[in-house]
Amino acid sequence: MKIALIGYGKMGYAIEQAALKRGHEVVLRITSANKQEMDAAHLGQADVAIEFTSPQTAKENVLKCLSAGINVISGTTGWNAQLGEAEIEARSKGVAFMHASNFSVGVNIFFEVNKLLASLMKGHDEYAVSIEETHHTQKKDAPSGTAITLAEQILQNLDHKKEWVLNETNDDNAIPIVAHRVENVPGTHKVTYSSAIDDIEIMHTAHSRDGFALGAVLAAEYINGKKGVFSMKDVLFNK
Repeated sequence: MKIALIGYGKMGYAIEQAALKRGHEVVLRITSANKQEMDAAHLGQADVAIEFTSPQTAKENVLKCLSAGINVISGTTGWNAQLGEAEIEARSKGVAFMHASNFSVGVNIFFEVNKLLASLMKGHDEYAVSIEETHHTQKKDAPSGTAITLAEQILQNLDHKKEWVLNETNDDNAIPIVAHRVENVPGTHKVTYSSAIDDIEIMHTAHSRDGFALGAVLAAEYINGKKGVFSMKDVLFNK
């Protein structure tokens, strides 16, 4: 498989290493220094583009790839409100698109555990639910996309919760997400249900970027040659 990397920072480099280990070829690396090469001629060399950039540039990057007829994986968070435009473009161009707040296999299994736990907590309103996440200081968005996904999954299961908020809150209808930024932390997420009697906690701790990178490559392998809009659930459970 031939891959175009849109964004070649630490994450892009880790994805490249994971791709090479799995026998793939990186044919294009786009950074701020050569973004003029992000055109149909250069993108056309690739089977799949993997995009990890910034919330401000993600939509434009993804749409350019889709318009060029290239299947796209996007791991950039913070642009959820615009994802619908990319999905429409993918379907209209007859290509594939996948966005995930986190491509780690472990995190996506953690998502399924989170949904199951939230469903079991229905009717147990004596437990106050909260989310805590810790990432490296270079992370541009807070809370993390992964934490938002966790919160949205809980909101779908607990009727008495109406929204999530950043930081602690006295609003019983809200799920607080506390975000920490610490040097050299790839990513830790914890969901806690706390009562006067006991606490229930689930947690995922990443040891490096390698899990995120490998998951992105697995996702690229999955959508290669496909058409439509997909998710990591498809990659992991619809083989």
